[in-house]
Amino acid sequence: MTSDPQSTAPQAQAREPQALAQAQAAYDAFRARGLKLNMQRGQPSDADFDLSNGLLGALGETDLSMDGLDLRNYPGGVAGLPSARRLFAAYLDVKSENIVVWNNASLELQAFVLTFALLHGTRHSTGPWVHQKPKFIVTTPGYDRHFLLLQTLGFELLSVDMHDDGPDVEAAEALAAADPAVKGLLFVPTYSNPGGETISAEKAARLAGLKAAAPDFTILADDAYRAHHLDDAAQTVNFVALCRDAGVPDRAFVFASTSKITFAGGGLGFVASSEDNIRWLSTYLNAQSIGPNKLEQARHVKFLESYPGGIDGLMKDHAALIAPKFRAVDEVLRAELGEGGEYATWTNPRGGYFSSLNTAAPVAKRVIQLAEEAGVSLTPAGATYPGGNDPHDRNIRLAPTRPPLNEVHTSMQVVAACIRLATEEYRASEGRAGGQQDS
Repeated sequence: MTSDPQSTAPQAQAREPQALAQAQAAYDAFRARGLKLNMQRGQPSDADFDLSNGLLGALGETDLSMDGLDLRNYPGGVAGLPSARRLFAAYLDVKSENIVVWNNASLELQAFVLTFALLHGTRHSTGPWVHQKPKFIVTTPGYDRHFLLLQTLGFELLSVDMHDDGPDVEAAEALAAADPAVKGLLFVPTYSNPGGETISAEKAARLAGLKAAAPDFTILADDAYRAHHLDDAAQTVNFVALCRDAGVPDRAFVFASTSKITFAGGGLGFVASSEDNIRWLSTYLNAQSIGPNKLEQARHVKFLESYPGGIDGLMKDHAALIAPKFRAVDEVLRAELGEGGEYATWTNPRGGYFSSLNTAAPVAKRVIQLAEEAGVSLTPAGATYPGGNDPHDRNIRLAPTRPPLNEVHTSMQVVAACIRLATEEYRASEGRAGGQQDS
């Protein structure tokens, strides 16, 4: 039976003010509470850090050497302690000769690789990238620090969508094939930031064998969340092996760190690639540093190898702390907003540190503003797009890992109230505009 538009329109108009009034009242109740909660950045909680407090005493006064090297002295090389290289090579499923273990941040290693390529070119370049007005492909929604790094170094960013099984490979292939200035792709392959997507084996193989106009097209895979499972582990990929098998062994650099395994500000970053690329990178690292912090590397080796179950055991203990927070995000949103997408849709990731929410109406900026006024800090709207500009004004990155569970629950109730209010405001304004046009 088909309803009469003329009979239903007055009913809809009557519901709109009521829905807006109810949403406003619910929001005002939260705002009156004077909350001060923060879900802005994906940081570990103090309870997560406490799991690694044993790291602080992992080395005693007599632990002065490892691998036959004096940990207090210069010699050791820029590629890292042999024991550290073996440990983290196993973590990334490569050989120890395929890895450099450096200091605290993998983002720093990404900057080194990109800067050295700008100044010198990679092994397959015809010259320094800086002379070629280079471009780089990124995924959206994506990681704001990737955008900032590339734009600060002068790269033009080209966006492709992130799908449930990884980047839009067809779009990436078209961009890479069309222009030799497109030098590569930077993305998170496992539990992507912000949506938690993991690239499929099929897409990974296709990227590894991608036909590019640039002979030095390079994949930078930031595998920051490789072991950060919340339930059953996702199937990870090995870009070093895939590129070797595709006949382009120097195409991939794979980055990771212990920043969300041990201490965020006191860990180790590392990068895996072909042996030739490791020598290329080590040449330039050697010119600017005598070597990384061997004491920190030795301390991590002793702590992680002695932890029950090793790195996997430590990550299971992290998951026990973090997984309930992600369940709270999903449960509150479903309870407050429903599951039909009337107000929003969101990811329910199997791992990583973030969930990605898309509002049904273009109101993400308004939601962030309302949440801030109600005492809940969220990642700025647009942060998941280059230049901070979400063309759809819909995406919001949720970071539930740092706050206690009860604060996550309250924060998500506030977020849901903000989404309802912002959406009803938008619908009311659209209805008024439509009514004015009709008249």
